[in-house]
Amino acid sequence: MSQRYRITRTLQENGNLEQTISLDECKQYFSSKSDFIYTSVYTVTGSTSMSIDGDFFMWNYNDTQIPFRYYQGDIYVSGTNEAVIPMMIEVASELVADIQEG
Repeated sequence: MSQRYRITRTLQENGNLEQTISLDECKQYFSSKSDFIYTSVYTVTGSTSMSIDGDFFMWNYNDTQIPFRYYQGDIYVSGTNEAVIPMMIEVASELVADIQEG
């Protein structure tokens, strides 16, 4: 089973930052990363295929695209691929946010 993580500011008492991460802030941040692209639909393919509407920042890692999903002020990512952990820590650090399991 895959572990899911949340990049969030809700655990902090930030005097200068919003308690949530805004979509505009995410778009600005991820646009500065050459290995990320934004999409409003994420399509999962396998024996069947499914499309999910939302705000996704797709990380191109080797031949894999790993979704970092923005949802209601937080960013969610699956820890299925172990390469996600250092990238997730980098993103959280640069956005002055925490990482929470779940």
